[in-house]
Formats: sequence, structure tokens, C-alpha cells
Amino acid sequence: MNIDMIRAANARLVGQKRVTPMLSSPFLDQIAGRRLLVKAECLQHTGSFKFRGGFAAVSALPAHQRARGVIAFSSGNHAQGVALAARMHGVAATIIMPADAPAMKIANTRAYGAEVVLYDRAGGESREEIGARLTAEKGLTLIKPYDEPQVIAGQGTVGLEIAAQAEELGIETAEVLVCCGGGGLTSGIALALAADAPQFLVRPVEPEGFDDTARSLQSGQIETNATPSGGICDAIVTPSPGQLTFPIMQGLCGPGLVVREDEVLRAMALAWARLKIVVEPGGCVALAAALFHSEKIEGDSVVAVATGGNVDPALFQRALALLEA
Repeated sequence: MNIDMIRAANARLVGQKRVTPMLSSPFLDQIAGRRLLVKAECLQHTGSFKFRGGFAAVSALPAHQRARGVIAFSSGNHAQGVALAARMHGVAATIIMPADAPAMKIANTRAYGAEVVLYDRAGGESREEIGARLTAEKGLTLIKPYDEPQVIAGQGTVGLEIAAQAEELGIETAEVLVCCGGGGLTSGIALALAADAPQFLVRPVEPEGFDDTARSLQSGQIETNATPSGGICDAIVTPSPGQLTFPIMQGLCGPGLVVREDEVLRAMALAWARLKIVVEPGGCVALAAALFHSEKIEGDSVVAVATGGNVDPALFQRALALLEA
């Protein structure tokens, strides 16, 4: 992985991705105790930054290989990103999704034209084994959700935009908080900012109980979560950081931050009330950290990446109810 791959992915994404805004609110600044900017990737195609990585990976394939189709496994956002990228290239996509993934994400993935294969995540069924079998049977190319160089390169384009937008705003130093699952986005942003804004510090953020990256950065080796699923932050629940992503994060990122689910729900409500954006739980942990763990953050400015907005209505209503409490 290097900055040249990220810049090349960005060139392929020109005219395809949305350059998402950095939003602010004086009310949120007051809570955070500093200038707070929210990079609204919930406004990206498919409602998530995952479109960037999906498109970058599919577009990088040789034409003859891409024509055979692609396969991916995901709880929803990577699934949708790859599905749309495949449709834009006119090729078939097969997506392996956990049966307990949010219904909206499963429906959206099918709506993008992908064949969805469900598996029992809670029961221990292996998505990797299913993927290997289907890949062999159909000659498909696997697009991994985070441990894939071209996916990391696509996600890194978020970092290029943060650097450019921060420069326009006159921000010279900041901590950049990133919702972290397997680490594709975190490592991609860290690589981009190391090149274009080296004075910025990237920090991964995770939900309580699934803080494998924070623990891995602390111990210096890859740590694994005790359970494979659970909680409301499904978009960033992974067993451990990736083999490719962890060394990048270890070399370029600051300590991880961990937030509670009640803080995530409050952040979702505030994002809607003050920024007028819908953010899913897994996509809101960075904002929750910026708002409610300000004592662990240094500097006058902080950037929180709102990574996705694909939330089921009932759960979003649960968050909004906190505004009336």
C-alpha cells in the first residue's frame, strides 16, 4: 500500500464518487469543547464510504477477469458498495451476507442487482468457506471488505478529501476520528493524511465490546473479539483488525477510542437534529467519541467521519426518542 495507489483510485473515482461535505454546528462545537467537523460519508452513494472501495477494486480488475463477475461478503455496506460498482461496470455480483444483518441492507443489496446468499453468523457458519466454494464454482473474483489493497486505496480517497477540505478551512492540525471495523477506512485515511496532511493524527473508534483494534494497538499484536456479532453497531463488528490494515494503523495511528451504545444513540440523534443527516450506529461511533470523550482528544479541532447512514427505521426512532428525554 502507498499513496500512489490511493491517488490512482481517486482518479478512477472522479465523476463516480460524491465529494462529501464536512459539516459543522456551533451546538456540537460546544459539546465537543472544540471545533468539530463531520465528514458526511453517510451521503455517499449507497449511503456509505464503502462505495469508494468497492468501485476502486472492481475498476482495477482486468476486463476479462471482471467480466466473470465478483463476489463479496459483508453485513451490508461493503455489500451495497460492491453491488453498485459491479452494476456500474455491467458485471454480475454475488454477495454473502449474515442472516441477522439489518433488513434494509439486505434489501438494498438485492435492489442493486446482486445475488444475495445468507449465512448463519451467530451459529458459526463460515462466510469464507461459502465464498471459497462459490468462487471456485463460478470463477468469481473475491473483493474483500478491508484486507484488500485496492479497497484500502478507494477508502483512502476520503483522507485526500479531508486534507483538501481542511486546508480550505484553514485547519492546520486536528485529530481525525474514524469508525473502525477491520481497518480499511482507518488505514486508508491514515496513509492519505500522512502524505497530504502529516500534522493530522488518525485515531480509530470502536463500540464497547468490539474494541479489537484499540486493544491490538495497545498490545502491539492482533487481538480478537470474544464474540463474532452483537450490539447495534453491526457495520463495524469484525473479529479482529486485518493482516494488511493493522501494520498500517500501528505505524500511523494514535490510540484507539471506545464508546458505549447509549453514547452512539445520542450522537445519532444530535447528528439528525443539528446537522440534518441520518447516521447508522456503526457509522456514528467517531462522532460519539468526539462529543462525549473530549477529554481524551487534544487540539483545537477534531474531524469525525460519519461513515454510513443505512439504519433500520425502528432503531433510528429509538435514537430520536432521546431528544425528548
